[in-house]
Amino acid sequence: MAPYESDDAAGAARDEDARSGRRKAARYAVPVAVVGVAAATIGLVPALADSGDPDLPRISAQQLIEKIAKSDTQQLSGTVKINTDLGLPDLGGLENSLASGAAPGSGDGSSADPQSKLTELVSGSHTLRVAADGPDRQKLSLLERGAEYSLIHDGKDVWGYDSKSNEVYHSTAADSGEDHRAKPPATPEDFAGEALKSVDDTTSVTVDGTMRVAGRDAYKLLIKPKQSGSTVGAISIAVDAKTGTPLKFTLTPRSGGAAVLDAGFTQVSFAEPAASTFDFTPPRGAKVTEDEDGPKGREHAHKGGDDFGKGGEDFGKGLEGATVIGRGWTSVATFDTGAGGGLPTGSQGGDLGGFLGSLGEQVSGKFGKGTVFSTRLVNALITDDGKVYAGAVTKEALVKAADTGK
Repeated sequence: MAPYESDDAAGAARDEDARSGRRKAARYAVPVAVVGVAAATIGLVPALADSGDPDLPRISAQQLIEKIAKSDTQQLSGTVKINTDLGLPDLGGLENSLASGAAPGSGDGSSADPQSKLTELVSGSHTLRVAADGPDRQKLSLLERGAEYSLIHDGKDVWGYDSKSNEVYHSTAADSGEDHRAKPPATPEDFAGEALKSVDDTTSVTVDGTMRVAGRDAYKLLIKPKQSGSTVGAISIAVDAKTGTPLKFTLTPRSGGAAVLDAGFTQVSFAEPAASTFDFTPPRGAKVTEDEDGPKGREHAHKGGDDFGKGGEDFGKGLEGATVIGRGWTSVATFDTGAGGGLPTGSQGGDLGGFLGSLGEQVSGKFGKGTVFSTRLVNALITDDGKVYAGAVTKEALVKAADTGK
């Protein structure tokens, strides 16, 4: 069926009821604050999700968001399929290496370091096995051809194991704190949580029918930016009708074509996983890297790493000082790299300059001149005076932001 648009007046009237009905969800569930934001800024009228199979009871978009936020799924296991197509050029795996090198904690050299290993999810197709038993026990396994990478959190211990290299990474709660959670999102629930943080008065939210995911009945929540200038076309979230757990997440670009990101369960169970699922002992002969310094030590090592030199250190400082221009789906983050000469594009940059120039597009405006590097979702403008403007927005929106920030 066709989605029903939100009604601002109706949503405002329901705001207080939504707030009083909220309760604390599990630590990895969608923050309950989303409900208050959604109810305060957008109205969500009832929409009968009956256009598909199965035939489920009447529900409104606001009620569906509340259902996600109140979900208290502590235990699950299953298989997740992730397809990512950002439209990046084929660099022979270089893009993954660059992402791994830029990830915090990737400087210890271990192929089992989760901060670097899981950046592989930014491109291509991947199959994951996931399991959770409360906030202190989780396991995620990335299945590769003839190999497997596993990340296990069991109480105070966090283990990463790369079977291909037979390397092990180990940290404990005492020296890593929350750091083991600072990984790229990997499940539909992770992606849905991030998407729902963007719900405000610049967003259209509707219920768009029903579907079956991994053998379970689900509602489809459809999120669309109202603003022009965003590269996001729509986000669809399949929500388990019984538990409120997101089962599938699909992000399509405004430019059309295949989804930029599609992550969904192909098999899922909400039964308690076997305790042995979270057991891990380093295999005989494996190289074990202990994270003795914790995240602060790795952060310091990353900023001062010889591989990046002074320029890399300045770049890191710029990220910490990022500001935001605009609001909603057309927000643009900007920071100063400290590199006044900008990128070495063109003939003055030699072979490297020519390579970078072939990946970007030269633009100009009131801000001066710069280069726009584009994907199907996130675009970035690096100006000749070393400033960076980035967001899920069009090239024109980046130039406008740079002119505004000048």
